[in-house]
Amino acid sequence: MNIAQIAQTRYTSKAFDPARKIPAETFAQLETLLRYAPSSVNSQPWHFVVASTPEGKARVAKAAQGAYSYNEQKILNASHVVVFCVREALDGDHLLAVLEQEDKDGRFATPDAKAGQHKSRSFYADLHANEYKDARLWMEKQLYLAFGTLLLGAATLEIDACPMEGFDAKILDAELGLAAQGLSSVVIASLGYHSSEDFNAKLPKSRLPAETLITHI
Repeated sequence: MNIAQIAQTRYTSKAFDPARKIPAETFAQLETLLRYAPSSVNSQPWHFVVASTPEGKARVAKAAQGAYSYNEQKILNASHVVVFCVREALDGDHLLAVLEQEDKDGRFATPDAKAGQHKSRSFYADLHANEYKDARLWMEKQLYLAFGTLLLGAATLEIDACPMEGFDAKILDAELGLAAQGLSSVVIASLGYHSSEDFNAKLPKSRLPAETLITHI
């Protein structure tokens, strides 16, 4: 299938087959997509927690209780669950770590180029933190770029996914000790293969018409 056909094919699951697991070499491709996802000024304001064992998924599922209990089985029965976490701040240490990695990877022809990159990225980090005062929202926007990258990548590999915002972030953050790492959870993706009982797998995708959503000028 080409990319347009993949986009129109149902790869969103509401019920996973707990007996089917994503092969390690296949999931490694998804991890690569997460690592290489785009972000504004290459800020990479994220961390991804992957649960693939019953014990790990049970820890994540603690956040899917009460009002969110409808998502519990989507976590427990999935092959892998990815918790998307955002940094609490783009501090100097993180910005320098990104810069040094870029230098190591050969992105700078001269010391001036390296200094210019650091100045530019720091400008945007300071702009959102101090002037716009929307640093958290700005970083979450970058996180959703990685989220969308993962979902499309999973579909190309014929892996079903279930995106979830329905969980108690406070419970999950505490369970995973995220605050101590300067992180907080934002969204979850369960991944695997849908079960025969998944009603959603049999339904066509539904979107507004192209002429409603797209304007050519």
